[in-house]
Amino acid sequence: MSILEDLRKLSAAEEFFDILGVEYDPTIVRHSRLHILRRMGEYLHKAAPEGATDEEVRESCRNFLAQAYQDFTTSTPIEQRLFKVHKDAVKPKEEPKKPFVPLNTLTTSNG
Repeated sequence: MSILEDLRKLSAAEEFFDILGVEYDPTIVRHSRLHILRRMGEYLHKAAPEGATDEEVRESCRNFLAQAYQDFTTSTPIEQRLFKVHKDAVKPKEEPKKPFVPLNTLTTSNG
């Protein structure tokens, strides 16, 4: 079984840290678990080693998890803005559209 298959079976963030041998502070993981795993997935997706051995993939996963964890030791999930709800919170609001009435629809009254 490959390391990626093993990782797919995990259900808790702490299990990822334990299997990959990455040290962590439980408080940081408790507050940022989904963000850390999502960031790890982004790193893995961008730089997945093609044709790598299982050991090379394991080492990449370990490095990506450590890097993702480090992102959240110096920053908060809100500052990192990984999820849509956080991105939308700082997105500039669009100006409301002003009503438009074409001139050719106006009529005059002769009264």
